Amino acid sequence: MKLASVNVDLDEIPNYFAIHGLTPAGPAMSAVYDRAVARMVDWASAMKLPLTLFTVASDLSRAENRRVIADAARRGHEIASHTLDHRYDLVRLSYADICTQIDDAASLIHAVTGERPRGFRAPGYTFSDEIARVLLETGHAYDSSVFGCPAYYMAKALVMASYSLIGRKSHSIMGEPEVLLAPRTPYRLGTPYWREGQGIPEFPIQVTPRIRMPIIGTNVTLWGEKFARRAAASCADDALFNFELHGIDFLDADDDLEALRAHQPDVRVPRAKKLSALSAVVEELRGQGRSFVRLDEVEARLFP
Repeated sequence: MKLASVNVDLDEIPNYFAIHGLTPAGPAMSAVYDRAVARMVDWASAMKLPLTLFTVASDLSRAENRRVIADAARRGHEIASHTLDHRYDLVRLSYADICTQIDDAASLIHAVTGERPRGFRAPGYTFSDEIARVLLETGHAYDSSVFGCPAYYMAKALVMASYSLIGRKSHSIMGEPEVLLAPRTPYRLGTPYWREGQGIPEFPIQVTPRIRMPIIGTNVTLWGEKFARRAAASCADDALFNFELHGIDFLDADDDLEALRAHQPDVRVPRAKKLSALSAVVEELRGQGRSFVRLDEVEARLFP
């Protein structure tokens, strides 16, 4: 049986200001938890699918956020780890600091949900063999960070170069180009991590066959329904469609995000249009006969 998983990175709004080298400001700094999560959970309920929510554990210091995550867990959604502090430079930290970012995050999530997270995603999709080692040592069952997408890699490099030229410092960093050699379908992490081996399962971010065009929420909401369906249809033979979204995919400029409009093109897309495009992908995948499951269930089914 072919599988599909819809998973969401709960990057809060200040992270987007940091990407663009801007100082966080405005009334919407908690919009992902205050507005987006309720919308995505309602959307998931209407579409009859479970979610995997990659959670930045330090955000759980806010009582309202803890309630949101605890409620999502009670409703059957998986709560996975997106590190402690969403450090874009995670791969550059010392081994001890990487352990802190991963293990402390797991402990905080456990305190809120009653379960340690089984899954992990690195901020900015930047990964390393050292992170893989820490995940194994801390009892994580799978990773979903590898994004072998040439278009994304080149676009990121161009944006960061342009910011450097105008003296604006982005908090984002470039990962190793060898990630473009990684398998585009599920595999066990090897050494180096972009090769198959005997480590924990890796569920790469979804890209199309051959040219490896990204199929993530940001692109889908910018493309619209028709092109999004086509992209999803091109992956009909994949055993897993790993559909990664972000909390901001459920927000738009009317959610007090006007300050990001010039820097974040997807913020300009009306929320109703975003939801139509996301729903179109789900409908296309369902038409392929896929079962929608959480990523921890994907791990249990594909790597028993």
